[in-house]
Order: sequence, then C-alpha cells, then structure tokens
Amino acid sequence: MIRQVSVSDSRRARSFRRGAVGLILSALTVAVAVESSVEVVAVALFKGKAALSVNGKRRLLKIGETSPEGVSLVSASSDVAVIEIEGEHSSLQLDGKIGGAYTRGLAAKTVQLYPDPSGHYFVDGLINGNRFRFLIDTGATAVVINSSMAKRMGLLYDVDGEPTYVSTASGVVAAFKVTFNDIEIRHLALKRVAGVVIDGDFPSEALLGQAFLNRLNMRRDGQVLELQAR
Repeated sequence: MIRQVSVSDSRRARSFRRGAVGLILSALTVAVAVESSVEVVAVALFKGKAALSVNGKRRLLKIGETSPEGVSLVSASSDVAVIEIEGEHSSLQLDGKIGGAYTRGLAAKTVQLYPDPSGHYFVDGLINGNRFRFLIDTGATAVVINSSMAKRMGLLYDVDGEPTYVSTASGVVAAFKVTFNDIEIRHLALKRVAGVVIDGDFPSEALLGQAFLNRLNMRRDGQVLELQAR
C-alpha cells in the first residue's frame, strides 16, 4: 500500500541575521584551554573570519577553515567567534566570557550546533557507517537521502524498501521507505531509524528529520541548537 510521507524542502530552514561587519582592534583577554597542548586566544574578529592565537601562533581563519593545530572556525561576526576542537565547541565573545565550554562529561551526551551564514544547521555524521553531511530539517518526518546517495552506500532501497510517494517543494515524487540500522552525529548514535530514499537528486544533502530528532532532547538557546541524548 502506498502511503504519504511529508518532507519539507531543505531551503525552508529558518535563517538568522548576522551581526554587522566590524573589526575588534584590541586583543580579547579570553582564552580556551582545551588540553595542555592547545590554547586559543581571540585576537581580532570580523564577519566571516577571525584572527586567533593558537598556542602562541597567529592564525587567520575563515569560516570552515581549520588551523594546523586542529582548531576550526564554525562561525564569526564582529563580536563573537565559535571554534571547534575535536567535535567540541566554544564561543569567544566580546565580554570575555566563554560559552559552550569544553566539559568532557557534557560533550559525551550533547551536540551543540551553530548556524552557517545562511542560518542553516549542518552536521557531519554517519548512516550505516557511511559519511554524510546532514541538514537539520525539523519539517522532515524521516531521515531523507536521494537515490544516488543510497546507491553509493550499497543500500538496496528498491528491493528491501516500501514504495511510497513524498511531497516536496517540486511536487509529489516517488520514494521508498527504509530503516537505517544506525545513524551517528558526533557523540550521539541511534539505531533503527526510519528513513526515506527519494528517486533523483533531491535532497542535495541528507535531511536529518524527526525520526532522529524526536528521540533526542532538542532546545534552542539564541542561535545555538542543542541536541542531547535522553
């Protein structure tokens, strides 16, 4: 029997306004000690990039770039930079306070996500051991991938899956309901997650929908989206 599954267009994700472009002329007196071998100090901040001192070495990073020491710049504006080290985030802010500190106990249970410049939340993860780039999509009922992605991971969706149709922004298209054995994002992993494989090239990124999100505690604090194991 063919059933209806509603999947939202990934482009509908809400966006947030960024701060005005600006340069912080004086060095911030805030540092993050992740381990004894890694210390990060914000020196100057721009919209889209940040000048950091990593273990005493000056690094100018754009969003998405990673320093030789393993410090990645997740987001940046004229008054705050979000860095990532080994999957853990910290915010370097103008008032000198550190948000999202590197608390090992919290990191094992919680994933904190920050929006990209367009306001979308992305996270890297695994489906059945295969690497994917996920877009957080609260409007999707399942975890959604396209048929090319499914073939790349060797998923026999058209044999083992259940034929269905899904409603997208482009109209109603053929798809298959499947069950993913396991899905993992950073420190969070769930087994037996409902999924949908859509024939064609939509979506361009895997959609992490409610079949995964509903099994976690999810809350938003300002721009930070926090996913926590139950």
